[in-house]
Amino acid sequence: MEMVASLFNSDNYTAVKKMMDVAALRHAAIASNIANVSTPGYKRVDLGRSFEQELIKTIDGREADKISALEPSTEVDNLTPSTRADGNNVQLDSELLKLTTNTMNFDALTQFASGSLKQLRVAITGRSA
Repeated sequence: MEMVASLFNSDNYTAVKKMMDVAALRHAAIASNIANVSTPGYKRVDLGRSFEQELIKTIDGREADKISALEPSTEVDNLTPSTRADGNNVQLDSELLKLTTNTMNFDALTQFASGSLKQLRVAITGRSA
């Protein structure tokens, strides 16, 4: 039982879970941006820049409890200039690229988490399938 607890409380596994939460939140933000591409005055949203920096710093510190305590949040992006007369600053091509990148990141994180669980299953059952 201690092995199971150590897997789920390891720095790497905790970081992957948090990064999956972040990717899911970013996906929702990007979907909102795409949905509002034609809404006059809409400003795109994304993860807060300070949160991303804090996440990197905390993961580098390798302390699972601090990683778990981080709460991702979104904020309005006022830095991206609007190229449209209606004030909307969503650029569809850019959002679609971000969506694709985020999806690939989430898939990679999912594979890592799945691989960890497969290793646990092999350790418990002695079988890989």
